[in-house]
Amino acid sequence: MIVVTTPMCRQIVEWAGLNEFKVNRFPDEEEGDLAILLSESKVKMDSLAIKINTFSQIKESIKIVSDILFEKDLIEKAIGDEEIEAIFENYANADECIKYAFLSEEEFNNIRESNKGKTVKVYSEFLKDLVCDIGADVIDFKYDKGDYTNLAMDFDYLVYPDYLEEEVLKREDLDSDEFKVIKILSHNNISKDPILKAESRYSILINEL
Repeated sequence: MIVVTTPMCRQIVEWAGLNEFKVNRFPDEEEGDLAILLSESKVKMDSLAIKINTFSQIKESIKIVSDILFEKDLIEKAIGDEEIEAIFENYANADECIKYAFLSEEEFNNIRESNKGKTVKVYSEFLKDLVCDIGADVIDFKYDKGDYTNLAMDFDYLVYPDYLEEEVLKREDLDSDEFKVIKILSHNNISKDPILKAESRYSILINEL
Protein backbone atom coordinates (compact mmCIF):
# COMPACT_ATOMS: atom_id res chain seq x y z
CA MET A 1 0.00 0.00 0.00
CA ILE A 2 1.29 3.44 -0.97
CA VAL A 3 0.58 6.35 1.38
CA VAL A 4 0.60 9.91 0.08
CA THR A 5 0.51 12.94 2.33
CA THR A 6 0.77 16.70 2.00
CA PRO A 7 3.68 18.82 3.31
CA MET A 8 1.50 20.09 6.15
CA CYS A 9 0.86 16.54 7.41
CA ARG A 10 4.26 15.03 6.71
CA GLN A 11 5.48 15.34 10.31
CA ILE A 12 2.34 13.68 11.65
CA VAL A 13 2.85 10.65 9.40
CA GLU A 14 6.49 10.38 10.49
CA TRP A 15 5.58 10.66 14.17
CA ALA A 16 2.91 8.00 13.63
CA GLY A 17 5.70 5.59 12.67
CA LEU A 18 5.77 5.40 8.88
CA ASN A 19 9.12 5.85 7.16
CA GLU A 20 8.28 5.35 3.50
CA PHE A 21 5.57 7.48 1.89
CA LYS A 22 5.10 10.11 -0.79
CA VAL A 23 4.69 13.84 -0.22
CA ASN A 24 2.79 16.08 -2.61
CA ARG A 25 0.63 19.17 -2.18
CA PHE A 26 -1.74 17.47 -4.61
CA PRO A 27 -1.90 13.77 -3.62
CA ASP A 28 -3.99 12.79 -6.67
CA GLU A 29 -0.95 13.59 -8.83
CA GLU A 30 0.80 10.60 -7.25
CA GLU A 31 0.21 6.90 -7.63
CA GLY A 32 -1.12 5.99 -4.21
CA ASP A 33 -3.69 4.06 -2.20
CA LEU A 34 -4.28 6.26 0.84
CA ALA A 35 -3.97 10.03 1.23
CA ILE A 36 -3.42 11.57 4.66
CA LEU A 37 -4.29 15.25 4.57
CA LEU A 38 -5.92 18.16 6.35
CA SER A 39 -9.67 18.05 6.82
CA GLU A 40 -10.26 20.98 4.43
CA SER A 41 -8.60 19.14 1.52
CA LYS A 42 -10.36 16.84 -0.93
CA VAL A 43 -8.92 14.04 -3.07
CA LYS A 44 -10.22 11.27 -5.31
CA MET A 45 -8.30 8.41 -3.70
CA ASP A 46 -9.18 6.90 -0.33
CA SER A 47 -8.18 9.37 2.34
CA LEU A 48 -7.86 10.05 6.03
CA ALA A 49 -8.62 13.65 6.98
CA ILE A 50 -7.04 15.05 10.15
CA LYS A 51 -6.97 18.33 12.06
CA ILE A 52 -3.75 19.69 13.57
CA ASN A 53 -4.67 23.21 14.66
CA THR A 54 -4.63 22.76 18.44
CA PHE A 55 -2.23 20.79 20.60
CA SER A 56 -4.95 18.27 21.46
CA GLN A 57 -5.77 17.84 17.76
CA ILE A 58 -2.09 17.18 17.01
CA LYS A 59 -1.91 14.47 19.67
CA GLU A 60 -5.19 12.93 18.53
CA SER A 61 -4.13 12.95 14.87
CA ILE A 62 -0.82 11.22 15.61
CA LYS A 63 -2.78 8.49 17.40
CA ILE A 64 -5.44 8.17 14.67
CA VAL A 65 -2.88 7.99 11.87
CA SER A 66 -0.74 5.47 13.75
CA ASP A 67 -3.75 3.25 14.48
CA ILE A 68 -4.78 3.27 10.80
CA LEU A 69 -1.25 2.49 9.66
CA PHE A 70 -1.09 -0.40 12.13
CA GLU A 71 -4.47 -1.75 11.00
CA LYS A 72 -3.19 -1.76 7.44
CA ASP A 73 0.04 -3.58 8.46
CA LEU A 74 2.19 -0.63 7.42
CA ILE A 75 3.87 -0.34 10.83
CA GLU A 76 4.69 -2.98 13.43
CA LYS A 77 3.21 -1.20 16.45
CA ALA A 78 0.74 1.63 16.97
CA ILE A 79 2.03 4.57 18.99
CA GLY A 80 0.99 4.92 22.62
CA ASP A 81 0.01 7.95 24.67
CA GLU A 82 3.36 8.04 26.50
CA GLU A 83 5.22 8.08 23.19
CA ILE A 84 3.07 10.96 21.97
CA GLU A 85 3.83 12.90 25.15
CA ALA A 86 7.53 12.17 24.57
CA ILE A 87 7.29 13.80 21.12
CA PHE A 88 6.16 17.00 22.80
CA GLU A 89 8.78 16.72 25.55
CA ASN A 90 11.51 16.59 22.89
CA TYR A 91 10.77 20.25 22.23
CA ALA A 92 11.84 21.24 25.75
CA ASN A 93 15.38 21.86 24.46
CA ALA A 94 14.36 23.38 21.14
CA ASP A 95 16.02 26.61 20.00
CA GLU A 96 12.60 28.20 19.68
CA CYS A 97 10.85 29.37 22.84
CA ILE A 98 8.21 26.75 23.62
CA LYS A 99 5.80 27.59 26.42
CA TYR A 100 2.16 26.86 25.67
CA ALA A 101 2.73 23.31 24.37
CA PHE A 102 3.82 22.35 27.89
CA LEU A 103 1.02 23.94 29.89
CA SER A 104 -1.03 21.68 32.11
CA GLU A 105 -4.80 21.43 31.67
CA GLU A 106 -5.22 23.52 34.81
CA GLU A 107 -3.00 26.26 33.40
CA PHE A 108 -4.87 26.20 30.10
CA ASN A 109 -8.15 26.41 31.96
CA ASN A 110 -6.90 29.58 33.67
CA ILE A 111 -6.29 31.08 30.22
CA ARG A 112 -9.75 29.99 29.08
CA GLU A 113 -11.30 31.56 32.16
CA SER A 114 -9.53 34.86 31.45
CA ASN A 115 -10.92 34.93 27.89
CA LYS A 116 -14.56 34.28 28.82
CA GLY A 117 -16.88 36.90 27.40
CA LYS A 118 -14.43 38.12 24.75
CA THR A 119 -16.21 38.03 21.39
CA VAL A 120 -14.14 37.23 18.32
CA LYS A 121 -14.95 37.38 14.62
CA VAL A 122 -12.77 34.85 12.80
CA TYR A 123 -12.03 34.74 9.08
CA SER A 124 -10.95 31.10 8.95
CA GLU A 125 -12.26 27.76 10.10
CA PHE A 126 -8.84 26.54 11.25
CA LEU A 127 -8.34 29.62 13.44
CA LYS A 128 -11.74 29.10 15.05
CA ASP A 129 -10.42 25.90 16.63
CA LEU A 130 -7.62 27.85 18.30
CA VAL A 131 -9.78 30.75 19.44
CA CYS A 132 -12.32 28.35 20.93
CA ASP A 133 -9.57 26.34 22.63
CA ILE A 134 -8.36 29.38 24.57
CA GLY A 135 -11.88 30.11 25.80
CA ALA A 136 -13.01 33.12 23.76
CA ASP A 137 -16.47 33.30 22.17
CA VAL A 138 -16.45 32.94 18.38
CA ILE A 139 -19.41 34.78 16.86
CA ASP A 140 -21.58 33.04 14.27
CA PHE A 141 -19.79 34.13 11.11
CA LYS A 142 -18.46 32.10 8.19
CA TYR A 143 -16.30 33.71 5.54
CA ASP A 144 -17.66 33.40 2.00
CA LYS A 145 -15.70 35.13 -0.73
CA GLY A 146 -18.80 36.14 -2.66
CA ASP A 147 -20.92 37.15 0.34
CA TYR A 148 -20.73 40.67 1.74
CA THR A 149 -23.77 40.34 4.01
CA ASN A 150 -23.76 40.04 7.80
CA LEU A 151 -20.70 42.26 8.15
CA ALA A 152 -22.28 44.62 10.67
CA MET A 153 -21.67 42.56 13.80
CA ASP A 154 -20.57 43.45 17.30
CA PHE A 155 -17.28 41.92 18.38
CA ASP A 156 -14.21 42.77 20.44
CA TYR A 157 -11.55 41.17 18.25
CA LEU A 158 -11.07 40.39 14.57
CA VAL A 159 -8.82 37.42 13.78
CA TYR A 160 -7.77 36.51 10.26
CA PRO A 161 -4.97 34.63 8.44
CA ASP A 162 -2.49 36.68 6.42
CA TYR A 163 -3.51 35.08 3.11
CA LEU A 164 -7.01 36.61 3.46
CA GLU A 165 -5.81 40.12 4.20
CA GLU A 166 -6.88 41.54 0.84
CA GLU A 167 -10.38 40.13 1.25
CA VAL A 168 -10.64 41.28 4.86
CA LEU A 169 -9.63 44.81 3.86
CA LYS A 170 -12.57 44.90 1.45
CA ARG A 171 -14.99 44.05 4.25
CA GLU A 172 -13.63 45.50 7.46
CA ASP A 173 -12.27 48.83 8.70
CA LEU A 174 -9.01 47.60 10.17
CA ASP A 175 -8.29 51.07 11.56
CA SER A 176 -11.47 51.01 13.64
CA ASP A 177 -11.13 51.62 17.38
CA GLU A 178 -14.21 49.49 18.03
CA PHE A 179 -12.27 46.22 17.88
CA LYS A 180 -8.72 44.91 17.95
CA VAL A 181 -7.23 43.28 14.86
CA ILE A 182 -5.07 40.15 15.10
CA LYS A 183 -3.35 38.78 11.99
CA ILE A 184 -2.07 35.20 12.09
CA LEU A 185 0.71 33.86 9.85
CA SER A 186 -0.09 30.84 7.72
CA HIS A 187 1.21 28.41 5.12
CA ASN A 188 4.58 29.50 3.69
CA ASN A 189 5.07 32.22 6.31
CA ILE A 190 5.29 29.89 9.28
CA SER A 191 6.97 26.61 10.24
CA LYS A 192 5.42 23.47 8.79
CA ASP A 193 6.24 21.67 12.05
CA PRO A 194 2.78 21.22 13.62
CA ILE A 195 3.91 21.85 17.19
CA LEU A 196 6.01 24.94 16.37
CA LYS A 197 3.22 26.27 14.17
CA ALA A 198 0.59 25.80 16.88
CA GLU A 199 2.90 27.32 19.51
CA SER A 200 3.36 30.44 17.40
CA ARG A 201 -0.37 30.89 16.86
CA TYR A 202 -1.28 30.21 20.48
CA SER A 203 1.32 32.73 21.60
CA ILE A 204 -0.08 35.48 19.37
CA LEU A 205 -3.70 34.82 20.29
CA ILE A 206 -3.14 34.45 24.04
CA ASN A 207 -1.03 37.60 24.24
CA GLU A 208 -3.22 39.70 21.97
CA LEU A 209 -6.67 38.79 23.31
